[in-house]
Order: sequence, then structure tokens, then C-alpha cells
Amino acid sequence: MASAAAADLVLDTALVKKYDGFGPRYTSYPTADRFHAGVTAEHYVNALGARNHERPTAPLSLYVHVPFCNTVCYYCACNKVITKDHGRSAKYITYVGREIEIVSGLIEGGPKVEQLHWGGGTPTFLAREEMTTLMGMLRGGFDFAPDAEVSIEVDPRKVGADTIAFLAGLGFNRISVGIQDFDPIVQQAVNRIQTEAETMTVIDAARGSGFVSVNADLIYGLPKQSVAGFGATLDKVIAIAPDRIALYSYAHVPHLFKPQRRIDVDALPAPETKLAILALAIEKLGLAGYVYIGMDHFAKPADELAVAQMQRKLHRNFQGYSTKPDCDMLAFGISAIGKVGASYIANVKTLDEYYERLDANALPVMRGVELNADDLIRRDVIQKLMCNFELDFAACGAQYGIPFAEYFAPDLASLAPLATDGLVELTDRGLEVTMRGRLLVRTVAMHFDRYLREAQQQAQYSRVI
Repeated sequence: MASAAAADLVLDTALVKKYDGFGPRYTSYPTADRFHAGVTAEHYVNALGARNHERPTAPLSLYVHVPFCNTVCYYCACNKVITKDHGRSAKYITYVGREIEIVSGLIEGGPKVEQLHWGGGTPTFLAREEMTTLMGMLRGGFDFAPDAEVSIEVDPRKVGADTIAFLAGLGFNRISVGIQDFDPIVQQAVNRIQTEAETMTVIDAARGSGFVSVNADLIYGLPKQSVAGFGATLDKVIAIAPDRIALYSYAHVPHLFKPQRRIDVDALPAPETKLAILALAIEKLGLAGYVYIGMDHFAKPADELAVAQMQRKLHRNFQGYSTKPDCDMLAFGISAIGKVGASYIANVKTLDEYYERLDANALPVMRGVELNADDLIRRDVIQKLMCNFELDFAACGAQYGIPFAEYFAPDLASLAPLATDGLVELTDRGLEVTMRGRLLVRTVAMHFDRYLREAQQQAQYSRVI
């Protein structure tokens, strides 16, 4: 079975050091660094047209990127706009409405929206009337399923219990709460001072308002972190008992993200300390009964993510792991990335460009990629590895009409060292990522990435661990 108790994971320090290179997170395949400007708004329109013809009633997932934040967290790698001027967000919501109107006008067949997510930035930066307006535009443009998953990212420093109740009234039923670390020394080092009381106010209010899932975001590898300090944070988080926990590895790439230049490099934990923190997290979450979903996600056994994984219905997209594998994703706002069939579409990254395109009544597409037949096969193979930790060669071959072992002969041969080290088990019938290899599943997936194999110069990715 794909699901595994966190307690069953094996963190082999020697093997992690051996294989902990840099690699994609595989929220898409081909990965976003392969997107190009040759994919335009016209391609997006054509992809929507093909969808109308081929699968008009297939469900939809929607994503809205709200880039605004009051303050900057030094570790942040999101596309954001730091401001306290709510006039800027009011203008932005108006333009997002224009994009929603254009795209919804191109959708036929009355498909149901099964999933909506607001990310950022800080979505709760928006004033209540702005949030009401945005939700109204989304529901006006699309038909939502009665049981749709409607989720939002929340910064506990900026909202109270009344705001959480307001969000529930708008239809939100899932919430992701940024914690990162409760240690005040670490919080000071990353410019995010957040008390336990503020966090508990939000989580208690979410539960009291009927939210069906509470997710807590943590980051390990931040400046000033120690094994003991993060252990105390883990104990507090486990006591809160969120339904899901995202445990992200901090990637220090200040040449890509300017706020990270404010972090004292000498204060970052040594690689050995970072590994020890991860080991402690796995141990504590395992003892608390959490299931390891994959990558950096843990969930309670009864949570929908864990259930979806058991049922082989888990999916991975630009928001991480998802329970909706059959949805096309329509994405709105700056830097938002969507998927329609065999196409990925990425919006422009700046507000000025976004407004300029929409003022011309044009979709704000900046780049993307159209998948060929090989891409589609490899996308599915990598999805299966990232979500299920196994491949059935015969089933996959039959699905795509290929002799799997022959088609992927170079890829399978390249896995021999990983098999020798016990990260994967290879037979004539299939491949399974072992408990020793699951923390390194990105490394396994990379062996099926044709673009990595053929690239003369690899893009800059985060570390695997």
C-alpha cells in the first residue's frame, strides 16, 4: 500500500548525504523552468476550446493568487507585493474579476468546480468587502459543486476569530495556517513574530466555525533553529493536532529571492543539524500517529489526503498534494499557473503587466508549455511515483500502449545504484520506493525526467532534503 505511518519511515543519514542533490519538486511535468514564451494567450484559448469539445463536463479546480503582504518574511520565496495600501488590493481584485469574466466566458458544458484555493502572499490582506466581491465573482462565473473543497492560506498575525467566522460564511471549509516555528529567537531572525496565542485563536476559531480541515505549515532549516528548539515547536503543534502538517525544507537562494539576503548565513543550521531536526520531526509525528503522504506532507490517517492516497486518487499540482486528480486547474492573478489538458499556462509576474494585458481585454499569459506524447506518459509516471511510491509496468504500459520496460530502458537502468542502496526495489513487474527511499522520492522521480537527462545546463532547484 502507498500510505505509510511516519513511524515506518527510515532516514538513513549516509544515503541522504549521498543523494541529497538539487532537484524539482514535481508540482508539474515538464517543470516550470521548461515553460517558454512561445505559449501565449491564444494557446490558452485553444486549450479551453479543446476541453469544451473533448470533456466539457470534466470538473474544475480554481486558484487565485493574492500577492499582498503587510510585512516581509525573510525566508519567503513567493511572488508578493509588500504594502499597507488597501487601495492597491481593491484595484487588483477588479482586474482579477476581468480575468475571471474572460476565462469563464470561454468555458462550456457547465462543469462543476470541485476545488478552490486562495494563496499568496496573504489572501487575508484583503478587506472583507474585497473578499466578498472576489468570491462573488468566482461563484458568478463558475458553478460550484455542493461539496467543493474551498481553502485559504491564513497569517494568524493578521486575523482574529471574527475574520475566521467571516471566511466560513463565504464558504471556506479548509484552512492553512502558517506557523514555521514557535521559537521567538527564530521568529526574530526571519522577521515573523507570531505568538502561540495568535495561532491558537485562528485554529480554535476554524474548528468552531466548521472548517473540516486545518493544515499547519512548518519550516526546518531556518536561521537560529536547533534540534531542541524545533522539538519544542513540534510538541506544541502535535498538541494542537492539525489534520495535516506541511514540513518544508528551507532553501536558501538569495540570488533568486531578495528578502533572503537579509538572513544571516552564519545563523543557518549546519547540514547535520538540519538532518537531525528532520529526523526528530519524523519520529515525533510518527509517534503522534501521522501518515507520511510524501515529500514534506503528513496527515492524520482519517484525513482526506491519506484516504485519497490509499484509494490511489492522490494528485500533485502547484498547490502540493491534492485529492482531485481529474480536475483541470484555472489560475487567476499574477504569476498564477494553471493546467488545461496537455497545456500549462503561467501568467505575467508583475501588476503593471497584468493590468496592461487586461486593459487590452487580453488574457495575461506570459509563458507555458504544451505537452507532447512522451511528456504525457512521463507526467503520469512521475505523478504515480510522487503520490503512490510505486509503478506497475504492465498496467502503465497498457494504459499508453507501450512496452514499458523497453520504453523506459535507460531510465530503469539508471536506477541500479538506488536499488543497490535499498532506495527502490526493481522487478520485472514493477518498481517500489522503499521506506528507506521515500524521503528521497524526488531523486527517484528525476530518473524519469527526460529534460534533466538531456539538459546541457540544469536549472537551479532546491535541495531534495
